[in-house]
Amino acid sequence: MSARILIVDDMPANTRLLEAKLRDEYYQTAIARDGFEALLVAAEWQPDLILLDVMMPGMDGFECCRRLKADNATRHIPVVMVTALGQPSERLCGLEAGADDFLTKPAEGETLMARVRSLVRLKRLLDEWHARGETARALGLGSDPFAVPSVSGTRALVVDDWDISAAATMDALPKEGIVAVRARDGREAMTLVQDETFDLIVISLTLAGEDSLRLVSAIRGGSRTHETPLLLLAETESRDQVVRGFELGASDWLTLPIDENELRARARNQIRRKIYQDRLRSDLGSALEMALIDPLTGLYNQRYLRRHLAGLVESGQSRQLSVLMIDVDFFKRVNDSHGHATGDRALRLIAETLRANTRVFDSLARYGGEEFVVVMPGADRDDAIQAAERLRAAVELAEFVGPTGQRVPLTVSVGVGCSTGAPAAPEALLHAADTALYAAKAGGRNRVELAALT
Repeated sequence: MSARILIVDDMPANTRLLEAKLRDEYYQTAIARDGFEALLVAAEWQPDLILLDVMMPGMDGFECCRRLKADNATRHIPVVMVTALGQPSERLCGLEAGADDFLTKPAEGETLMARVRSLVRLKRLLDEWHARGETARALGLGSDPFAVPSVSGTRALVVDDWDISAAATMDALPKEGIVAVRARDGREAMTLVQDETFDLIVISLTLAGEDSLRLVSAIRGGSRTHETPLLLLAETESRDQVVRGFELGASDWLTLPIDENELRARARNQIRRKIYQDRLRSDLGSALEMALIDPLTGLYNQRYLRRHLAGLVESGQSRQLSVLMIDVDFFKRVNDSHGHATGDRALRLIAETLRANTRVFDSLARYGGEEFVVVMPGADRDDAIQAAERLRAAVELAEFVGPTGQRVPLTVSVGVGCSTGAPAAPEALLHAADTALYAAKAGGRNRVELAALT
């Protein structure tokens, strides 16, 4: 999945090096030569990530970061500060200014890419929740924006078997008002997360006698913890472990021995992000329950879908946006042969199957009757076609039993509409997907067809 990255540095050699690394991974890049230009480009271009040099003439990186985080238009863009110094005091200044991470020049390739991928994934998720909240507010159903939340009273789990390191962490977190609970090994940690709710989990990668990364994977895959921020503690030479940790879903990391102030700043940033995400989800769930949810399937309805799609286009995200139009094949036969109650059960099963096989930041709606629509921000043609095939196959394999106990086969046809790099109108995307859907049905049903915008 491609992303847009803004590189801010006054040294052309540095920007060329970073740009080459990022372009090799197929990221789109833009360059700003100082903090003032960065503020303008960030507001207009809306990148997914900003790599920000610290030492620049006129406005240093710290002040630029503070201004980015103070502006409603750019505060949700992750910022990674890049410097040749890398002193603890400098890292703390960057984190206090709102930076999401800190890298030392020259940025090592695998570490840089791991941080980029991790922060881009988080940015896409927050973008989607933010867009959904804006959709609700535009319809008069959402709450007012809230101020920067306090972390006082939140809870953190510290998984560390080394008493000295654990004591440092357990002493630092309460100074932010964070209630800290310790687990000495992975087994104790897994027991705690099953019974209690945490806003942050701190995991040492030096656990004796066990694979810390396996614990990271287990916690990230847990139903109660799959969105809980994970902060890793690692030795400086454990770069490969840290990179693998990010690939498994870790949110941030800190080198051992622990710098108390940096730990507090990183913990505060991660917990605030979780609070923000949780509030967006809560606001959306309560506000849209009646007005924008289809009562039969529990999916969004067409009213929400059209407003949400328009919001994505207005925000500039339609340059890489895909829409899947899905129709149940021969659905009238199900109703006629088995009754409308069975038909309703079939629609609910299909809705559950589609939901289970879409990304968390995609939007799934019942468009009407037996039609469904999936909106996929950031997805190109290949991503969309793969997703459509996955959904088609999942429905075909779903087990549905009629009222007399016999299996009733269910299949769907899928039309795929994709933007081609230019801004796309909502109706044009829906029309393209609808046109492709008709082609899929004419071609024999239970198939996927693509119709790109022209």
